[in-house]
Amino acid sequence: MKELTALNRVHALCKELDAQRVAYCHWKSTAALDRSATGDNDLDLLVVRPDVGRFTEILYRLGFKEAAVAPARQLPGVLHYYGYDEEADRFVHVHAHYQLIVGDDMTKNYRLPIERVFVDSSIQEGPFKVPSPEFEFIVLVIRMILKHRTWDAVLRLRGRLPASARRELDYLRARIDPVKVYQILEHHVPWLTKTLFGLCVASLLPGCRTWTRISVGSELQSALRGHGRRPHILDVHLKQWRWCRRVLGWLVTRRSPRKRLASGGAVIALVGGDGAGKSTAVAEVHGWLSRNFDTITVHLGKPPESLVSFGIAVVLRTRRWFEARAARAGGPQPEGEVSAFPGYVWLLRRVGVARRRYRAYARARRFATNGGLVICDRYPIGELKLMDGPQCAGILPTARPSRLIGFLAGKEEEYYRRIMPPDLLVVLKVDPEIAVRRRPDEVPAWVRARNTEVWEFDWGATRARVIDASQSRSEVVSRLKSLIWASL
Repeated sequence: MKELTALNRVHALCKELDAQRVAYCHWKSTAALDRSATGDNDLDLLVVRPDVGRFTEILYRLGFKEAAVAPARQLPGVLHYYGYDEEADRFVHVHAHYQLIVGDDMTKNYRLPIERVFVDSSIQEGPFKVPSPEFEFIVLVIRMILKHRTWDAVLRLRGRLPASARRELDYLRARIDPVKVYQILEHHVPWLTKTLFGLCVASLLPGCRTWTRISVGSELQSALRGHGRRPHILDVHLKQWRWCRRVLGWLVTRRSPRKRLASGGAVIALVGGDGAGKSTAVAEVHGWLSRNFDTITVHLGKPPESLVSFGIAVVLRTRRWFEARAARAGGPQPEGEVSAFPGYVWLLRRVGVARRRYRAYARARRFATNGGLVICDRYPIGELKLMDGPQCAGILPTARPSRLIGFLAGKEEEYYRRIMPPDLLVVLKVDPEIAVRRRPDEVPAWVRARNTEVWEFDWGATRARVIDASQSRSEVVSRLKSLIWASL
């Protein structure tokens, strides 16, 4: 027996399952247990029902979180849990099975009611308990026939057995005792005759004719009819429909469906001054989470421009260009109080920015409410006045009394008031002078002012989590991942 090197999170889980005497086994792909131990493959664990409560308690105690798939892909008695191994910077996906559900990936239409005897046959191999080779071989043959030897699988160009499945088949064939296989069939799988099972094995070997493969697949489905989740004809139509829908969905989005945390989604905001590394951190966190979970990024500092806001911005930039040109030419400049008032176009621009930020926030909050994860680059919060907050109220004391100015300032304030705090606020705090050195292309005074505001504020009085952004990029990202995962 070869020694398996397991992630800390995997090793801790197996150790706890053994200590609590949870009856389980890693029920498939034992030929690649080394990949499961290192997090490259899922941990497909079959757990007997009386021990489900202890099993779930152990998962939560070790920091695993339940994830949900789309309702159409949800299987009875099959759940997903994810744990984060900080040392290896990898997710561990526990695919928990309380029933042996098998079949085509689109529908998984059949249950094999042999869970108890299957688990009771298990032996220790490395950190895992695995079923006896004979039990696993029988189940593997059934799974491969249902996946690759039915007429609809051939029609969808899935009739060829993958190389990984061939390796697994060869691995188990070399370890089984044929006499034990037939004994298991006779005592625990009586609906599958020795003759039919022999035909199933032969159909998986190279050289078998296509028609023979389809015929064997049809016979096995007939034998399994009493264990189907739905009638055979309905299952066939459902497979074709889901396959077409998945292909079309991939062509449109260019990505496979992702899971969502069963505990709900979250809006995660990263704030800090220029040079604190917000954009880099947002990209790293999004790449990390989006591999498994439905995740988007939203830039609340620079929300998408609307046509009207773009027109106002053009007018404002044009005006500033003419003012700068006049200043260089030595033309007359406004004096007194009027010079402090930036103009109605500027006010309209600030109201437009507030409205676009609110609309972007509403879309982000809607996505999170439906279970997705939102990573926000910048976020309007009351503690920071120089970034992403109301600006109009600051010019009221210097402007001539005007109902229009008061209305616009009030409208801007209203949009920001509607933006509720994020579920998790992370502040990237960096010394202002370090930030200035990191951003040589920016105006030093502006970079220094923004970071000073973040640096000097007492974040201990808030619910924000503060990270020292003067550390290396890897240290900041590692700390950020641990903090986020613990908060979800």
